[in-house]
Amino acid sequence: MKIIWSPFAINKASEIADYIAQDKPSAAKRWINEVFIKVEQLKSSPQIGRVVPEISDNKFRELIYGNYRIIYRMEIKQISILTIRHEKQILPIDEIKT
Repeated sequence: MKIIWSPFAINKASEIADYIAQDKPSAAKRWINEVFIKVEQLKSSPQIGRVVPEISDNKFRELIYGNYRIIYRMEIKQISILTIRHEKQILPIDEIKT
């Protein structure tokens, strides 16, 4: 299974890491590394994430890492990472329904 990061998801991960780095740069590096490690698990187990509650569509799932939701779409030959959101943020559906 191939993993594709959308430019939007990469941008969101970068924004979050930059925010964390304001207080502790080493924590930001650790956070971003752990996010990529978590996402790599999808290659062998694409269904480990739960269905995104706001959508209730089995192909849209999310991994939880700390206080963040890594939202992805399962496709036939790939997994598309769509966005990363803080768990307390409202998920705009148009952000992932592309």
